[in-house]
Amino acid sequence: MKIGIFGAGSIGCHVGGMLAAAGNEVVLVGRETMRARLSQGIALTRFDGRECFAAPYSFEFSSDPAPLADCDIILLCMKSIATSEAARTLAGIAKPDAVVVSLQNGFSNANVLRDHLGERTVLAGMVGFNVAQIGDNRFHCGTEGEIVLGAGTGANEVAGRLNDAGIETAVSPDIGAVQWGKLLLNLNNAINALSGLPLKQELSSRPYRQVLAASMREALGALKAAGIRPAKVAKVGPAMIPAMLSLPDWLFARLAGSMLKMDDDATSSMSEDLARGREAEIDWLNGEIVALGREAGVSTPVNDRIVALVKAQFAGVGPKRYSGAELKKAALE
Repeated sequence: MKIGIFGAGSIGCHVGGMLAAAGNEVVLVGRETMRARLSQGIALTRFDGRECFAAPYSFEFSSDPAPLADCDIILLCMKSIATSEAARTLAGIAKPDAVVVSLQNGFSNANVLRDHLGERTVLAGMVGFNVAQIGDNRFHCGTEGEIVLGAGTGANEVAGRLNDAGIETAVSPDIGAVQWGKLLLNLNNAINALSGLPLKQELSSRPYRQVLAASMREALGALKAAGIRPAKVAKVGPAMIPAMLSLPDWLFARLAGSMLKMDDDATSSMSEDLARGREAEIDWLNGEIVALGREAGVSTPVNDRIVALVKAQFAGVGPKRYSGAELKKAALE
């Protein structure tokens, strides 16, 4: 069985590297600049000290998606911005019985893929951990978390391959609820990018958490109005998280220590996109809440402002980073 990784970035190289290191036949499709970086293999490390290595001969790399035509499983790991284009490409080359899995942020990517891929099996997925690129060929998982796949044809096979490769993976009969639950947590991606700080430092500061809590409360209101119940994807339920985020720093650190269980220098994927001069995925994160609120007739002023602040930041307009007090004023007042 051949496994394709469409989007050899942080998540793609980590997942693909782990699969290759475990002996799977893997092809990574990404930018040509990544080829040279992976010429010495893929070093894979974790915050808990575990590590492994995918030798350069253990995987194939291509900047052309053509090799995906031979793949039985295709894991889509690119940014949501590129999903439509990727779907059109796969529609022309993927095998009729290929299983295509979206391992992307946001909620709507799997549906975009289904719109283009006809009868092919498409599985939605959720990635619950953060990966950072360190140096040329090291891909470091800086936080705990698992992959969750939606139930469907091939889901158990894909989950088995990932689990055997050391990537904790589960299959859920209600992946939509899981995705919405993860999206609530991913609302912090924007806060982190706007702060310019590592995740642990940002989450240890109450003003930033208060902005995140307000963003999440709006999101929960929009979800309730739309009749959607998000799943629990953290150690506490979604409804409890805003209250915990609003606690004083000392109490938050004591009661929600698991939320700070990460590397000191870990950052969000949006912060990494900002540093690398890429486009922001904000429309597939806070923007999803804005769109849902509009459909459900619920106002979302905090998320509206955060979307605008991030777009301005990525466009080089306004502050490059906000202190907690500055962000509270910009987003909440």
